[in-house]
Parts: sequence; structure tokens; C-alpha cells
Amino acid sequence: MIILGVNYFFHDSSACIIKDGELLIALEEERFSRQKHTYAFPERAIQKCLEFAGISAGEVDHVAVSIKPQKHALKKILYGIKLGTKVAPFIRHELTGALLKQRRLRKWYKNFSAKKPPLHFVEHHISHIAGSYYISPYDKAALLSLDGAGEWSTLFSGIAEGLKIEKFSETMFPHSLGSFYEAATEFCGFRPNYDEGKTMGLAPMGNPDRFYAEVNKLITVKADGQVVLDLSYFAFQNAGHRRCGDKFYKTFGQPRKRDHREPFEQHHLDVAAAFQRVLEDKVLQICTSLYEKTKADYIVLAGGVALNSVMNGRIVRETPFKDAYIMPAAGDNGTSIGAAYYVYHQVLGATDRHHHSSPYVGNDYSNEQVESILKESKLKYRKSDNVCKEAAALLREGNILGWYQGRMEIGPRALGNRSILADPSLPGMKDKINAEVKHREAYRPFAPSVLAEARLDFFESEVEAPFMLKVCDVREDKKDVISAITHVDGSARIQTVRQDTNPRYHELLSEFGQLSGVPVLLNTSFNVMGEPIVESPVDALRCFFTTGLDVLVINDFIISK
Repeated sequence: MIILGVNYFFHDSSACIIKDGELLIALEEERFSRQKHTYAFPERAIQKCLEFAGISAGEVDHVAVSIKPQKHALKKILYGIKLGTKVAPFIRHELTGALLKQRRLRKWYKNFSAKKPPLHFVEHHISHIAGSYYISPYDKAALLSLDGAGEWSTLFSGIAEGLKIEKFSETMFPHSLGSFYEAATEFCGFRPNYDEGKTMGLAPMGNPDRFYAEVNKLITVKADGQVVLDLSYFAFQNAGHRRCGDKFYKTFGQPRKRDHREPFEQHHLDVAAAFQRVLEDKVLQICTSLYEKTKADYIVLAGGVALNSVMNGRIVRETPFKDAYIMPAAGDNGTSIGAAYYVYHQVLGATDRHHHSSPYVGNDYSNEQVESILKESKLKYRKSDNVCKEAAALLREGNILGWYQGRMEIGPRALGNRSILADPSLPGMKDKINAEVKHREAYRPFAPSVLAEARLDFFESEVEAPFMLKVCDVREDKKDVISAITHVDGSARIQTVRQDTNPRYHELLSEFGQLSGVPVLLNTSFNVMGEPIVESPVDALRCFFTTGLDVLVINDFIISK
């Protein structure tokens, strides 16, 4: 049984293939289009998935799509009527835009295969939840999905046990925790629904207490876990381009211009801090209520808001749940996987579970393919007999490495296969990479990768975090030792690396630990600001020669400038 999963309706369009319950490959369209967070139909991702899996279009038995376009149609119509004279942007977004997207799907489907496999439309939040729960290690878990909006829903809570998913409650647009946080992102001069990670990184530089009371009043969590916003402060409910309303500016001050050169004023920092803290507190309130209702040991989080790793760290530390599972592509990119697994289990009735501990579900390039590209480019290179040992020595010498290995990660975090790496102990390394390699804001922190077995030697981490989606504190006695990855508040967004999940990256960390006494590396995504993570060796070479990277390691090959 072969199922093609597709996310085409929302940002971060993607595709995947599941064969007899096994996830063979999952790819994001942005890696091929080179347009970050693209809304484009994932035609190239679909084709690459088929090629990698060695499957023809005619062999696909079912197509699962992570949207039910007609869901909540009546609610949308009634909402549009209430908008009155402000309805035009809403019509463009919810009617015209949706119809164009549907037309694109139908055009692709018409030409995809003569076989015409059945199309299955799966609700957006169900796709979020299924994409996380069915691949998680849990057989019972509380469920929470949070984002800007799906068809009309913004929050889904429930429980899963075995193969059954049960819904407790939903919150409907415009009452949205995702949109709430997007407003702060816009206010701080970032792109909403795109740069929320920047807001999270900015928050520790501000004072949350200054605006906490005002921001806290904007959200009410009801007894059933639904969320209610004070919409008088916002403008996103009109489906226009603005998230913040006039009352927002009167309360919190003037916004920062959307220009990375524009300085932050103190009230921008304090607004980011307050919105971050309130988001955490409200979600913790929801999670605590979910625990009381489910008594489950574990919780599965999904949706774009679940990428807030600071929030996730607090959920692990401060709620009764023993741990939380957040898939590496918790945003819309992972819904193609969720839709496919929902069809597999709930539509087709398959009873076998396939837990996936590895995020490395993308494509790869062989040594032969890489060397052919290097020869064609007439570049000087050498093949290493022990690439991890050599790379560790280069890192210890202070070099910044582009590290390109094996199958590509899915999701926004580089997890050791498409990464930029450096020695975290070197003073000034954070500033150097931000300025000379990433070309991004100076305050932006970097994450550490650490051997799983050495986690507690450096971090106050209650649980492992293989997907870099949980923030914890750096041990007090290690903050100066690994200063380049310690944020201003003493925290770090860690990635724990196991030998059985990524043997080559584990070996590199081990070799570096032997040289330095610190089995930790600064790890950031292999890209520059505004671009997706590199996909091909050609992408890697282009990034290498246009940035301050010192050395590029692709598979077993080492390239220097």
C-alpha cells in the first residue's frame, strides 16, 4: 500500500510517501524552489519523493491531502457577513485564494497518473496531530495542536490511545494563540507567520513584567481548554495584512520598522518578553488541564506554536507530564505526513504502528554523485579516510564548517546533516557567525548539539531533545565553557545526539570531545538569513563560497577556500 501525502494549501508545502506504513521519504518544496516557507504547490517535492523511493506515479494507491476545504464553510460565510464593509480582504483570502489553490491541486491531479488514485482530504489539525502521534514512541498521550488557523480551527485538544484519536475541544478563528504571537512578531519588526522564532529569541532580552498584566488580559483560557482573545487590540481578524490594531499601538508604543538594520527600543524587547511569557503561561494552563482530564504520562504537541522551544521546555519541567513529543516538522510541513498516516490507519484500517525516531527522512547524494559535481566545478578537494577525526581537528582550530552528510532532515532545525558547525567555547564565535556567515541579527542565539550520554554534564535537561525543540538551562559551571551557545538568560535550545540515530554526527561529537574535553558543538542551519536550508551539494557549494565559512565537508570530501 503506497500513500502519497501532500500539504499544498498552507505555507511550508511538502510531500511524503508511506509504503505499508513505513515513512520512506518526506520533502519540503522550499528546498527545491529556494523560497523559504513557500506556499507553492509541492510539485518538485512530489517528483523527488517518487524518484527517491523508486516509485512511479501509477504505483501510488492513495493521495492524502492535509486540508478539508469545505470544513466550517457555514462558519466562514457567517463570519464574512459580520465583517460588513471590511469583508474584501476576507473574500480574497478565504474564497478567491482558496479556489485558486484548489484549481492548482486539480490540475496536478489530472496530469499526475492515468490510474487516478483516490483523493482523501484530512482536517488540518487532525493532520498535525496524526503526523506527531502516529510516529511518536507513545501508545497513549494527551494531544494539543496550536497554530494560526487551519480550515477555521486554531486549537485542538484531545487524547490518543492505540490507534484511536479523540477530540475534546476546538477553538475557532479569530481566537488564536498563533495569531496572538504573530502580532508581537509584527510589532517587533519581523515578518509574521514566518519569523516567530526571532521573537522567541528576542524575548530574554526584555523585561516581561513591564507589560505582563496588559498582555495577560488579552487571553482567557476557559474550563474546557478553549481560548478567547480580546480582539479589540488586533487586526488579523479582518484577514488583512496587519496583525496589530490601533489599540495595540496605544497600549504598547510604536512598532519597529521591518528592517534588520533598525535598532530595537526597550519597549520592543519588553513586548516580546511579555508575549512570550503569557503564551507559555496560557499553554501551561491548558496542558495542566489536559493532564487532569487524561491522566496520560505523555503529551504530543503539534502545530506551528509547538515550535516554540522555550514553551516546550517549561511544559516538560512544570506540568505533570513526564515528557512531550514534538515532531521535527511540527508546523505545516509535517501535515503531509500526518494526512498520510491518518488515511493509513483511520481510512484504510491498518493496525501496525511505525514509530520513527529519525528526523533524517529526506534525500541524499552518494560519494560518486558528489565527486562528479566537484570535478565538474573544477574545485580542489580531497577525500578523507576519517572525515570525522579531520573535521573535529578543523573545528578545534577555530574553523567554521559547512557539514553536509547523508539524508536531509525535515523541519526548520538543522540536526547534524545540513549544518554549520563551530567550537562553542571560542569567545566571539556567535558574533562572527551571525555577521560573516548567516548575515543576520547580532542578538540571534545558536543551539548546541551534545552527545546524549553527556547531556547532564552540561545542561539542566530533564529529558532528551533529539529535535532541538526543548530549551533548558546551561549548567552554571559550564556557561563560560560553552559561551557561544549560551543565550543571555543562561539557556540553550539543545539537540541530544544518539549513536543509533546519527552515527556519523555522534562520531564527530565524540572526536571533538576527545580533543577539547567538550562533546558539544555549535550547530546552526546550513543557510543564510532568508534562505531555506541547502538541499543539494551545489546549494552547499554556493553558500560556502558566498559566506565566511572556512571549510566545507560533503560526505567524505573536504573542500577549502
